[in-house]
This record gives sequence, structure tokens and C-alpha cells, in this order.
Amino acid sequence: MLPLGHVQSLGEALLDATYTFKSNVALLEADRRRETGRRTFAEVRAEAVQVAEWLQAGGFVAGDRCAILMQNGSRWPIGATGVFIAGGVLLPLDYKLTAPEQAALIAHGRPSVLLTEWPVWRLLRDHIAGLEHRPRVVVHDVPEGEALDAVDGLEVVRWDDLPAPVDVEGFALVERAREDVACIVYSSGTGGTPKGCMLTHDNYLCQAEALGAWYPMAEDDLVFSVLPTNHAIDFMTGFLMPALFGGRVVHQRTLRGEFLSWTMQHYGVTHIALVPRLLKMFEEKIRERIDGLPAWQRLVVDGLLAVNEAATWKRPNHALSSKLLKPLHDGFGGRLRYIFAGGAFVERDMAEFFHRIGIPVAIGYGLTEAGTVLTLNDLAPFRADTVGRPIDGVELELRDVDADGVGEVWVRGGTVMKGYLDEPELTAETIVDGWLRTGDRGRLDASGHLKLLGRAKNMIVTAGGKNVYPEDVEALIGDLPGCEELCVVATDYVWPGRGGLGAETLAAVVYLGDDGDLDTVLGELARRNRTLADYKRLAFVVVADDAFPRTASMKVKRGVLAEQVRAQGEPTDLLRALDAREAAE
Repeated sequence: MLPLGHVQSLGEALLDATYTFKSNVALLEADRRRETGRRTFAEVRAEAVQVAEWLQAGGFVAGDRCAILMQNGSRWPIGATGVFIAGGVLLPLDYKLTAPEQAALIAHGRPSVLLTEWPVWRLLRDHIAGLEHRPRVVVHDVPEGEALDAVDGLEVVRWDDLPAPVDVEGFALVERAREDVACIVYSSGTGGTPKGCMLTHDNYLCQAEALGAWYPMAEDDLVFSVLPTNHAIDFMTGFLMPALFGGRVVHQRTLRGEFLSWTMQHYGVTHIALVPRLLKMFEEKIRERIDGLPAWQRLVVDGLLAVNEAATWKRPNHALSSKLLKPLHDGFGGRLRYIFAGGAFVERDMAEFFHRIGIPVAIGYGLTEAGTVLTLNDLAPFRADTVGRPIDGVELELRDVDADGVGEVWVRGGTVMKGYLDEPELTAETIVDGWLRTGDRGRLDASGHLKLLGRAKNMIVTAGGKNVYPEDVEALIGDLPGCEELCVVATDYVWPGRGGLGAETLAAVVYLGDDGDLDTVLGELARRNRTLADYKRLAFVVVADDAFPRTASMKVKRGVLAEQVRAQGEPTDLLRALDAREAAE
């Protein structure tokens, strides 16, 4: 890893990396079992300078903002690098949002430039036209023969038409200070509405140093960038960290399961960051493969899993695990050493399963307001029941601790944001004397590991005065056969003030999916419900018509889900009493 103590900005660090590792392959692109692009660090520098010089030719100066709105691919990190070396502030936006939502964020962030791609632009352009502040626009991946329609005087150019760089080697980095804002990242944040978190160069450099100390990479390591790069996890693990270590990143255009497997096997992926839903998909594929073996082979696999678990409990040993369980490891390319997981609760059983096969899941916890992660499991030893301990440079305290040792998580350190864009009052409420109030509730164990229970704003107070966290109940219920998604809510939250339901009665909202079976779900849910503490038990089940609305990090938008369920009809028509099912069972 490049030494970062003397580095002042991300632009300086990234430009240094393109010289230090100039001959290394930096970026790979694949689509449907074929490679579509390959760039060395030197080639990344040339194209990033091309972007930077075009920005500067249009009057872009230090501190100006540039939004980036596109799917994962080589031009995402190249564009971001160009912005940083030109001294700009990056606004990474979510390409999965609707065009009106994207336009609203652009109106709020007021970037002078937008880097985007054709599929996004053709939906966004009419919404951009009506903005008071309209950026210059660069569009890549424009189909051959497709015209870039003029939008009422708005400057729109093709990426491929940007002028060739004048002087790649002599480009003068625009210097920035550590305390300067590097990115404005939009998040649902601690209050539930989108806000622009102002993260500094120091925030990112401190985070990179801490993560590099715990999970160093080698120059021949390869990161599979699957999560959207606008998301904090992939921004760090799929962009900054590989660049600073001289490693490679592969982007896969089509994220279907069979193509993900091909990319991992073809390139030999060593690191990947996933949200729990994607991790669950991987687990199901492995279990299906094991279950399809003859009985005697399953016994052999079970024995090898037990041996590997015992041998690697204190610390992972990829060399040993990949030999003992070679067929399973070969399914991931044979080189996968770490899976980083966060963004939502990771089921304990799922994490333990991956540990048994020798591909450990490093479970972490963080939020956009503090960079990428605040706590992380260092796997020494493996712990699936917590989100790890604070990384170097992060202080963590619990405030307003109750009789059960549960309190609100407060943190401070070099990764805490500067504040919310144009929201001084909200910033003052969220950051108090340098401490960030996360809005999450949890407890610390004797070894300093944090166990999260849920969001304070989601906490349900039962009629008996007990505090229940929906996320905690969901984790205890686990994955249900015949059910694609499950979310625990209070009935009064979905149908406020409706008599007869009981104050803050718990209900499970389930989405069955294409292959779901309601009777199977109800029966299994009734069985698992009996294992819960009385005050955590569910009274009702309601079936949602559609998949759950989610954020970029795959967290359920509980407020939007409640609106959708409410729109389906009256509670008397939708709710199924689980206690009746329990009695029948």
C-alpha cells in the first residue's frame, strides 16, 4: 500500500498510484463470459488526465463539483480519478434511482459537470432541462448512430469525443488539503431523508490506512466490484483500496448468477464485497451443490468441513481450506480469500457456513456519515454474532444505556464527516462535540465487540413496555423456505390508529416471490415464532403484492413498504392471525 501519512488528497494518492504501479493491470471489464476491456494503471492515468483537462478547459476549478451517475465499469473510477486530480468534489449518485429522484439530487448538489452513460441519460435529460442549475454533461456508451439531442442550450458531449490529453506526464495535480471536502455522498442518513454527507480527503485516507492495516492486498490480488460504486462499501473496496495497493478490479456488466461465477473462475477473484442478499444467493448455490451429492460424498464433505472449521477457528488459512475443500473453492475461482459484508444484518448461520468452507465473511458496520466502516471483524478469532470491534482511529461509546446494557452508538474519529450539505442545524444535531450520533442501538461485549440490535427510530415499544428491534427479530427468524423477503413491523405503524389490532402488535410482512408457498411460510413461521421470547412474538402475517423497496445498500425502506401494504387494502382483509396457526400446529 502506498504510504499515506504525507499525502494530502485522494487526487495525489491516486495519481501517485498510476506511476508506482504503471505496468500493472488496473481495470478489467467482462460481459457474458468474455472480456470487453483491460487497462493498465498508466492507461488509467492517460484517460483520467483527459477528463481532468476537459474539465479545466471549461472553467472547472478546485472545489467545483462533478456528479457521476453510471453503472459499474472502468469509466466510473477513471472519471472519479479525473475529478480528484483536477481538484474537484465528487458527487457519486445512484443509477438505480428514478430520473426525477436523480434530478432532485443534482438540483440539491449543484454540480457543474455530470458524467453519465447513455441508458441513464436518455431517461434523465428531460428532467435536467427544467433545473435552474444545469451542469455540463459527458455521456459515454452512446450507441453508434444515436444523436445526442440538444437540451435547451445545455452542453452535452460524448465521452469518446473528449480531446486527447495535451500532456499526460506533465499534468499538474490540483492540490487540496486533507480537511477539504472530497465527496458529497447522499444517504438516507440518521433521519430517514436523503442528505448530502460531506466527506473529506482526510476521512477517506484515514479509512484506507485503517483497512489496509487489517486487510492488506497484494499487487496480484483481484477485487470483484459487484455493489454499485456510488455506495460507500464499493467506493472503498472496489475503487480506492485496489488502486492504493496496485491491485486489479474487475467489473461484470451482467450481474446474473451464471456470469458472476464465470468471472470469478476465469479471473481468480480474491476479494469481494457483498450485501447479505447477494451472500444468501451464493450460500444457496453451494448448498444445492452439496445436497446433490450421493450420501457417501456428503458424509465426506461434512467431515472435511468439520476439520477445516477446527483448523481455522483462530485465524483463516486459505492455503489449507482451498486444498481440503478444493471443489467448493474452485466454484469461486480457487483464490477467493475474503468476503466483506455489510449494509444490513448478516445472518449468523450464513456467516458460520462460509467460515466452515474456508471463505470467511468479514462482517462490518458503518454508515455514510463515517466513510465506510466503523467496526469490523478481524477474524482473529472468527465471530459471527457481532459486527466486530472499532477499527483503528475510531472511538465508540454507548449512550443512554438501559438495564439490558443496550444504548445508542456514538462514534468519533478521523472518518466522521464534516457535516451535511447546507444543513447546519441537522449537522449540529447529528455531530455533538465531535461525536457522531448514529441512531443505531447495540451493546458491547467484554472483548469490545459490538452487537447491533437495530435502528433507534425503528424500535417498537410493546404494550408491556418492552423494547423490540425489528431487525433483531428478523435475524432470529432467519431465512424462511417459500418466502423471498420478510420484514417485521408494528401493525400500528402500517395502519396508524386502527382499533382492534392492539397497540404496537408485531406483524411479519412477507413477499413470496415467483416460487413461494404461503402454507409453507405460515407453518414454518409459526414454528419459529414459538422459539422467540414472548414479547418478540408475531401476532399477524400480511402478504405483500410486490418485492420490497430498498436503498442502494439493500436495506428495506420501511416507510415506503408500509405505504405499499396500506394501499393493498384494509387490515381485516390482509392480516392472517399467526396464533391461530400456532394452535393448529
